Amino acid sequence: MTSEEARANSPLSVASIVVSMTAVALGNGVMSAYVPFVLSRSGSPSWAAGGAVTAVAFGGLLGCVVAGPLIRRVGHARLFASSMALVILGALLIALGVNPILWIIGRLLYGAAGNTNFIIAQSWLNHAASNAWRGRAMSFFYMAYVIGLGTGAWAFGQMPAEGNLAPLVTIFFTALAILPISLTRLPTPPAPANVSVDIKMAWRNSPVGFIGVLASGGLSMMVQGFTPIYAAGNQVSQGDIALLMFVMQLGMLFIQYPLGALSDRMDRRIVLVFTCGLIAVMAVVALFASFTHLLLLMIVFAIWAGAVETVYSIANAHANDRTEPEDFVPLASTMLVAWSASATLVPLFVTLVTPGLGPKTFIYAAMAVAVAYGAFVIVRLLGRKPVPGARRDGFEMLSAQVPNATVITEPDDGRADRPR
Repeated sequence: MTSEEARANSPLSVASIVVSMTAVALGNGVMSAYVPFVLSRSGSPSWAAGGAVTAVAFGGLLGCVVAGPLIRRVGHARLFASSMALVILGALLIALGVNPILWIIGRLLYGAAGNTNFIIAQSWLNHAASNAWRGRAMSFFYMAYVIGLGTGAWAFGQMPAEGNLAPLVTIFFTALAILPISLTRLPTPPAPANVSVDIKMAWRNSPVGFIGVLASGGLSMMVQGFTPIYAAGNQVSQGDIALLMFVMQLGMLFIQYPLGALSDRMDRRIVLVFTCGLIAVMAVVALFASFTHLLLLMIVFAIWAGAVETVYSIANAHANDRTEPEDFVPLASTMLVAWSASATLVPLFVTLVTPGLGPKTFIYAAMAVAVAYGAFVIVRLLGRKPVPGARRDGFEMLSAQVPNATVITEPDDGRADRPR
């Protein structure tokens, strides 16, 4: 089957990719709830749970850097299986018993392997999909992955936290994920483009987009990573924490889509300012919301998480609006590395200062980042008017919890300038 024939396939042709990555998400959802819950309740050092969050982000940064060269060296299918083996090894370290150092190493392995597999999946999906339905396929792919994360977190609430059942379930889903994508008949895509970082170009084209991606990296890891730690520290039950994390994933769907659609109809910067205000308001409410009113708390955190995800997707869209097609690859590379660096450094800072400032530190930090970014956007909004007749790409649902490598995964053969 030729490349063009592969692109003519129906959306069902990429079902193997979506199924594999949804299985990956289910396992990750279980571990994302299990690790902070157990570390917070087991008498481990206060830095351990935050260290695990930072390790995932740092591993993700490593994965973003090495994925391209490794794909070019061994190919998509072999690297997918190899990185899934790393996920299994990471879960195995956690299954051996509570050991903060081993658990942090296990989450580091997951971060590196998880981002690598996400880039592989995006590459395959981009190559197999035709222009007619690529956008819908990508949106469905992201939605399936995010719902898988939430469902995995909810599943953790249905199993005992004691013992090693949770990591064993993760190993099961990870092994299951290898099968569909390894047995797919889709042709292997060409090697992806190099990760070429060009900060000057990204800043020149869209300061609002570049700083927005930086802000969203820290915001996402704080809100998604520290919320279960905060809840566990307040003696919230395992089942309620799992339900809270599930509801937070749904918040992405119900908050991001309407705000993203609105940004297609007006200046995206205005929507970003509103979103930052929403994040700050929800952070204030979260500071005072009582865990005795769990339903209200879940609604607050769902809106909060959804608004954080919105910053990422709209900032990306704004940057693409102001970038020429020939610069899509270096822009995406720069944004990916910027997001990963922020997602590593901000949780590390919060982890270091939380013992002295208290468990609500991440809420204050998220509020500060949102207010600072909102103020920056206002300054840019007042100083730079919208570009008349500027090309505007349609808003795409993206998740700040996974890397956006949809342009990086194009081969470096000039196809990056195709209609989007």
